[in-house]
Amino acid sequence: MASSKVHVFNDANFDQEVLKATVPVLVDFTATWCGPCKALAPIVDQIAEELDGKVKVGKLDIDDSPMTAGKYGVRGVPTVMVFKQGARSAQHVGLTTKQKLVALTEE
Repeated sequence: MASSKVHVFNDANFDQEVLKATVPVLVDFTATWCGPCKALAPIVDQIAEELDGKVKVGKLDIDDSPMTAGKYGVRGVPTVMVFKQGARSAQHVGLTTKQKLVALTEE
């Protein structure tokens, strides 16, 4: 079950929701057809619940928002990026652990 704390980002709202956010933002670049993305989804949901208020967590479907995915050079999914004060501060490509993703938000 998807967490209500996970935001939906897209080409239209990315600048406002991610780049202008006052807290770090973890963005899961994903796709509906991607198996590893489906495996990562519950981990992203857990992080959204546990870090609520400290880190904004959301997903961006690369097929629905190709401009943003292209702008940040997303070549494979899942790709997780952390943005702080409007700039990318960390990135991981591929399926990973919750600990690794939480560590990315702390870098």
